[in-house]
Amino acid sequence: MSREPWTIERICDALGNPALAQRFLGEINRAPAHELLTVFAKWERIAKDTVAAVERGRKLAAHDARGEELPGAWVDATAKIQAVVERSRASGAA
Repeated sequence: MSREPWTIERICDALGNPALAQRFLGEINRAPAHELLTVFAKWERIAKDTVAAVERGRKLAAHDARGEELPGAWVDATAKIQAVVERSRASGAA
């Protein structure tokens, strides 16, 4: 990960989504002076988490492309998700 300082421009780039970058810019531009550091810190954390998730995803994709078992513990949540969907359908939500 880069050691460059986080700036407004770097956060926008790291978010990787124009709509999300616009949301950040809107918040930072509307923040009162006494809240600027708090808003910046919030979005810096989001940007760092996004960069880390992309990095993890690329590593997992590389493992997958080589036909290797993906590292880490994986929980199969298929049955749980199917149960939630079924309950939604039964209640008429879907």
